[in-house]
Amino acid sequence: MCKKDGFLRVARIGQHFYEEPPVSGTLGSGTVFFCGCNMRCSFCQNKEISADYRGTAFTQDELISEIKRLESEGVHNINFVTPSHLIGELRALLLLYRPKTTVYNTSAYDGAEGLKGLDGLIDIYLPDYKYSDASLSLKLSQKRDYPSVALNAIAEMFKQQPKNVYSDTGLLKKGVIIRHLILPGYLENSVNALKILSDNFTGCEVSLLSQFTPRADCPELPRTLKPIEYKTVYLTAMKLNFSKIYTQELSSASPEFIPVWDL
Repeated sequence: MCKKDGFLRVARIGQHFYEEPPVSGTLGSGTVFFCGCNMRCSFCQNKEISADYRGTAFTQDELISEIKRLESEGVHNINFVTPSHLIGELRALLLLYRPKTTVYNTSAYDGAEGLKGLDGLIDIYLPDYKYSDASLSLKLSQKRDYPSVALNAIAEMFKQQPKNVYSDTGLLKKGVIIRHLILPGYLENSVNALKILSDNFTGCEVSLLSQFTPRADCPELPRTLKPIEYKTVYLTAMKLNFSKIYTQELSSASPEFIPVWDL
């Protein structure tokens, strides 16, 4: 399913300014967008690279060279996007060269055992928690077990990075921020997801994403999020045990924020 073919295939390498403010900062996050994915979300905004596997094959040395180039440009961190299916290759790369600050940016459909191999190599985890509803997960992402798998994965991430550490300028240096994409018409899934996160990871930081952008090939989700839907989920989050809640403008639901896949 993940389309893995033995290479580190990458669709884009460059500065990225659309992560949470303490990750992007002022100079951007140095993102490495891997091709392929171990999920099949029908609404994926990156479907051209996650499902179709567009991109360029890199050797370890070639990718390390590109990472060093990004660092020389002053990015705040090196951000590995959709790395779950390449976790073994990523570990091998980081044992050869470890950037100053590393980010593991994931759907959280990760095996906890695989994540243990990254202990000491990853500074910041940015996992999604997409679904509390297993039936909805099966319908939209072909993964009935996503809720339980993701919870176990996030628990391992917190074992490795139990406390968020910020620099004097507000940059995240170590820790975990859990993201939740609010899907239009499925508020119960979002409300329950936040309650589960609050119960399991008291005091964690969450990011409420409003960026869902409809795709012509996903008729199940034909529209963007309504302001009242986002407000409802946000007010729920405010009542729960989160230490920090990041919010996103509804204007983020636009194709203009989807990166250009230039590799």
